[in-house]
Amino acid sequence: MQLPTNDRRVAATAIQQPDLAFTLIELLVVMAIIGVLVALVLPAVQMSREAARRTQCKNNLHQIALAVQNYCDVASVYPPSFCINPGAALSANNGSWSIHGRLLPFIEQGNAFRQVRLDVAWDAQLATGVPTMEIAVYQCPSEVNNVVRVDAAGNPLTHPQNYGFNFGTWLVYEPRTGRGGDGVFFVNSSTRPAGIADGLSNTLCAAEVKAFTSYIRNTQDPGAAVPDSPSFVAGYSGQLKLGPDRNENTGHTEWCDGRVHHSGITTVFTPNTVVAYTTGGRTYDIDFNSRQEGSNATQTTYAAITARSWHPGYAHAAMMDGSVRSISDKINLGTWRALGTRAGGEDRDDSEL
Repeated sequence: MQLPTNDRRVAATAIQQPDLAFTLIELLVVMAIIGVLVALVLPAVQMSREAARRTQCKNNLHQIALAVQNYCDVASVYPPSFCINPGAALSANNGSWSIHGRLLPFIEQGNAFRQVRLDVAWDAQLATGVPTMEIAVYQCPSEVNNVVRVDAAGNPLTHPQNYGFNFGTWLVYEPRTGRGGDGVFFVNSSTRPAGIADGLSNTLCAAEVKAFTSYIRNTQDPGAAVPDSPSFVAGYSGQLKLGPDRNENTGHTEWCDGRVHHSGITTVFTPNTVVAYTTGGRTYDIDFNSRQEGSNATQTTYAAITARSWHPGYAHAAMMDGSVRSISDKINLGTWRALGTRAGGEDRDDSEL
């Protein structure tokens, strides 16, 4: 039996033009599959990016440590944290430039170096534009606050940085005698390789820090005993450099400033130790500087400036021989403090590094 002509046309059209549309259920299934694939791929992409950032961070520290060695080759000593007249307070707030500033010619920043004078306070040379420069080797790619710090009027002031030099354990500077701490770097220092009794491979050069760190400074004198717990800060008042706005938390925001809370670390506490300080109903993870170096002719500077990293579980650190290690948060405190001294003979367990 033959179909009527119209029916044959309908049948032929149906065969030639099948229905290609998705049903709602099919569309939802496809979307679910795509979602699962994205969920599987995204962590791998993020892990790959973080691995690349970790590698770049380690390379930055390696370049910094090599720059320190090259400085020593030229000057015969390692750079001082900055220079001031012993037994005197600074006539200008910030004095001479930091180690970071002194290393500029050795990290391919000779043009910037030629625009400034190291013996003149950096904040008197803002017109050069150098203090606000973002210097790539001083920036960890994982830093979440990689922005220029501004002054009270909103004008660009300085750029933060992510690597603090080794100022030692607790004592940073004694202005009456000119004595510095037990690290490699301190005010007016002239440390030579022969003065590092532990050996270059066993002594810290620099370690990671976080930009815009909360801190307090210019407190009552805490004394020479090294704190044994982060809770020690609870009893101190002074100048609070912290607050709910990022720009109120100014530690490690001035790469050109040689003071310990901007360009250094100390080994009072192991990396990423939380030093909790509560004020105004908020709790901050802080650094502590009992007295800004050079701000007083008689008061000693003690500091707990903790190495901190955006890489979970550890902080990268460069040794004085140029090698770079990943230091676990769980490193023995005695081992960490021994790595921070230029002396010799401390107990050390290198298996924990």
